[in-house]
Amino acid sequence: MRRALAVAALAAAVCAGCRQDMHDQPKVKPQSASAFFPDGRGARPLIDGTVARSALLGDTPYLTGKQGGKPVPVAPVPVTAETLARGRQRYDIFCSPCHDRVGTGDGMIVQRGYRQPPSFHIDRLRQEADGYFFDTITNGFGVMPNYAQQIPVADRWAITLYIRALQLSQHAALDDVPESERAPLAATRP
Repeated sequence: MRRALAVAALAAAVCAGCRQDMHDQPKVKPQSASAFFPDGRGARPLIDGTVARSALLGDTPYLTGKQGGKPVPVAPVPVTAETLARGRQRYDIFCSPCHDRVGTGDGMIVQRGYRQPPSFHIDRLRQEADGYFFDTITNGFGVMPNYAQQIPVADRWAITLYIRALQLSQHAALDDVPESERAPLAATRP
């Protein structure tokens, strides 16, 4: 008797798991007709103001570094001490492993065999538009991967401004320095 009861309980448990509710559930397949709505469509019209998930929001030059398909010449963000400090911090984290802290392209990863990037101090890169650097950080270039997922837009612009500061630091003339700061520099000059 116990055996028959156990077999019956097992059979009931097995049969309960064989339901087709999940398979036969009511649903509307994409782009199919539906008798539920008066217009006969299963897909509903978009609500006014709906934005596609992958669409860019806001100012295109700020988000892409380009205007009319060309890199913007000047970063669309103000140059402040805070922005440069943030740019330096982010540069040291994301860029210096390849580009080194001064931007010569001799970072630690390069010293270990990774392909060397060009120095930021060559004429071609010193003459590039700010949007070029932003776009390169965003989309990558050559063996450089894109950093769009790791670095937010504001930080990409901060890094771009910091790269400009690095370029200026390596190619500045004494006349570029405020007069109050020139004496200590002139004293250390060879």
